[in-house]
Amino acid sequence: MSQSLDALFRPRSVAVIGASRKRGSISGEIFHNLLSSGFPGPVYPVNPAAPSVQSVRAYASVHEIPGEVDMAVIVVPRRLALETVEDCAKKGIKGIVMITAGFAEIGEEGRKLQEQIARKVRENGMRMLGPNCLGLLNADPAVRLNATFAPTWPPTGHVAIASQSGAVGLTLLDYARNLGIGVSMFASTGNKADLSGNDLLEYWENDPATRVILLYLESFGNPVRFMEITRRVSRKKPILVVKSGRTAAGARAASSHTGALAGMDVAVDALLGQGGVIRTDTMAELFELTGLLANQPVPRGDRVAILTNAGGLGIMASDACESEGLTLPELSPHTADSLRSFLPAAAAIGNPVDMIASASAEDYERSLRLLLRDEKVDAVLVLFVPVLVTEASEMAEAVVRVANDSDKPVLVCPAGTHGVPAALEILRRAKIPTYAFPEDAALALAKAVRYGKWLERPVGKIPELSGIDTARARSVLQGRKAGWLSAEEVQTILSAYGIRVPRSRAVRSIGEAEEAAREIGGTVAVKLVSEAIQHKTEVGGVHLGLQTPQEAGEAFDAIRASLAAQGLVEKMDGALVQEMITEGVETYVGSTEAPGFGMLLGFGIGGVNVELWKDVVFRVHPLTDVDAREMPEQIRGRALLEGFRGAPPADKEAIVSTILRVNRMVGENPEIRELDLNPLIALPPGRGVVAIDARIRVEPR
Repeated sequence: MSQSLDALFRPRSVAVIGASRKRGSISGEIFHNLLSSGFPGPVYPVNPAAPSVQSVRAYASVHEIPGEVDMAVIVVPRRLALETVEDCAKKGIKGIVMITAGFAEIGEEGRKLQEQIARKVRENGMRMLGPNCLGLLNADPAVRLNATFAPTWPPTGHVAIASQSGAVGLTLLDYARNLGIGVSMFASTGNKADLSGNDLLEYWENDPATRVILLYLESFGNPVRFMEITRRVSRKKPILVVKSGRTAAGARAASSHTGALAGMDVAVDALLGQGGVIRTDTMAELFELTGLLANQPVPRGDRVAILTNAGGLGIMASDACESEGLTLPELSPHTADSLRSFLPAAAAIGNPVDMIASASAEDYERSLRLLLRDEKVDAVLVLFVPVLVTEASEMAEAVVRVANDSDKPVLVCPAGTHGVPAALEILRRAKIPTYAFPEDAALALAKAVRYGKWLERPVGKIPELSGIDTARARSVLQGRKAGWLSAEEVQTILSAYGIRVPRSRAVRSIGEAEEAAREIGGTVAVKLVSEAIQHKTEVGGVHLGLQTPQEAGEAFDAIRASLAAQGLVEKMDGALVQEMITEGVETYVGSTEAPGFGMLLGFGIGGVNVELWKDVVFRVHPLTDVDAREMPEQIRGRALLEGFRGAPPADKEAIVSTILRVNRMVGENPEIRELDLNPLIALPPGRGVVAIDARIRVEPR
């Protein structure tokens, strides 16, 4: 499938339909860029009103062009777009770049026309970029295709860029040129009527010229497919994303803990994290990280050595590194002794290594070489303040001589302005990443380290699970109207998926409550059952630690009285008398629908304060076994699962199994829109977990 994009990125001939004679117009600039970029094949202007365009013979239609045409760039009024695509299909053109705007982005009428065009493209085995896009380019010296109206031609390199926004795409190309970031290919996807970011990822996956992929995204067309592709591609080359809408109103009124905790940006972070995609917050950060990953080895660990000629700057860098989760190891004795052998007595031979202001270019070279050879060091951050003793350019040349022979990343932060521009030019030519401030370098390195750790994790798989009766769950859900399931229905579904629940019985009177307590035996709880009231504790709907049947009956009466006092007694559907579990750790497993992403699954520390602490980790369905195992390890309160202050540890294997069972449950039963297991009591190892309270909301699809 990805080979079909060769007609777009590696065409042998190009037609510009709607090419203008006027420079400065969109179609005029696209035609000029195709000519001036050095594209080796013929470029045909199509303009029925002009005999020539920019000194090139023009054609009234694509049918008049002699020979074959691989790609057409369409820049015509919207009313002519469908007819133009039909002409291209008849000509046998296989690639279309639709620059023309005015489609789905303006409303229903435009959306319908866009769908007609997309259908025509698919019916004729064509591929289309856009509509409403900036175009594409391929900087390969053998292709030199610039089918954009961008004023910038970036240097050739190994970074592929895709932008959903044309304006942001222009900015990205401009930044790449100014920072010396070499580009392999670029595409502005626009409305994504046919060609999507997923298609581009698969095309660039096996492109030998592309080492790093940059994406600017505003939306995900098929999030699950995106995750499948990125899980594979990220193991071959880094994918960096700037995703807009971090504070957008993905938040909605939610009636479950999971719904309240899972905002749109949570879904984005989960989706990107599962695919090994590196998210950046700004375009500046995007390029700072790109300069590192495109030109330096991926760090093998988080241990950083800092080399400086200014102690204060070294301290700032140390703070920045540690705040980003990086470690500054103690240097090996051999490295420390070797540094002492030539550095002044006043130098600080620790980490940071402060060579003091008198450090020469030779000191930088020898020290950097030693640090990179130290087995305790995974990366080196070089800091430099220009002083009269050493020119910045000399320091840069010394770093280049060492860094180019290393299999560990080197980052450089030259401070001040004296001689720094010349040093920056030397370092950039050598593809060594540079940063204005230590904090920027630490952030880029930390994200690169996290990517390196992701590469080391197992691929993961969807595991087989025993003790599941899907048919039993389906018998409850089929034909069920929208709303919250009853306690009995919830217990049936949980049992069908092998999730343990305490012994319990639904009751509707004081007498039934007493009888249920007597039947269950031991200590029990009595809880309100109500489809309309979701947070039971807030209305006095939970009574715990009841020792006798009489106390259970009194609890039922107390719940009814509390609701009556609040004018809510009509919302009481009954109560649940339930076996009390008095040990273990209160955790939480939930699932909710995130519009545009499918189902999200969450795990965290549970109980009544789950929304207060918000100590929850989310993943996008479907989860692998590796995803599920990572979730308990990534919450802030994981110490509670490991036996905090003498308490027994929790059964982590049972927690992971429950997460995977819920994952399968929501996959097999699309009617389930929200689910909470809270609290899910995690007993000591080998004793499993128990879903003390559970709620499921369904809505037929």
